[in-house]
Amino acid sequence: MIAATLSCGRAVVLMVLASALLAGCGSNPPAKPEQPVTVKPAEPAVSPELQSAADALLGMEAKVLASGDLAKNGQQQILVANVVPKTPKDNITGTIVTRAVIAQNENGQWSEVFRGDEHLKNAKGYLGMTPIEPVSGWRLQFEQDPQKGLTLYLTPVKGLDDKHILPIAVRWNPQTKRYQSLDRTYEHFLNESPSLSNATRSQLK
Repeated sequence: MIAATLSCGRAVVLMVLASALLAGCGSNPPAKPEQPVTVKPAEPAVSPELQSAADALLGMEAKVLASGDLAKNGQQQILVANVVPKTPKDNITGTIVTRAVIAQNENGQWSEVFRGDEHLKNAKGYLGMTPIEPVSGWRLQFEQDPQKGLTLYLTPVKGLDDKHILPIAVRWNPQTKRYQSLDRTYEHFLNESPSLSNATRSQLK
């Protein structure tokens, strides 16, 4: 009777050990947590209506950079540009563009209220401080203020090695109801000029 009990006990111990060994051999190491994948944020969606307006203004390569009540005048506007693709070696801040336009929607029709191509101009003429020599490209930066609205900062990049050249600031003037350039303090608006020779010597508005 005692021998039988011991045999049964050994059998139980052997079964437990065998089960533990089998479980150890068959188990897989815990899976490593997956590394988070960095996803580039998608660019804001542009409605077909705005893209169609951009295409009409600057062609099929036009890109909408900003839209909405940009001038804080209660009207819908869009900032559109022909953007030059950057190379990996390009360390210039801002967006390089060949042309930039601000258009305003008036009764369902888009009309230009500012254009920057070889020169900076609006419906009244050339903006103050626009270069006399034609410009083939601009470094464009902009900011949007809740009260003042959109301000553009445009720096000519054609053949200019002077890294200290200051940008030309352009903003909506609520008094004249159009986009005009600002003086170097960025506080006072400058008059337009019908000719380029006088554009760099604009008087304060």
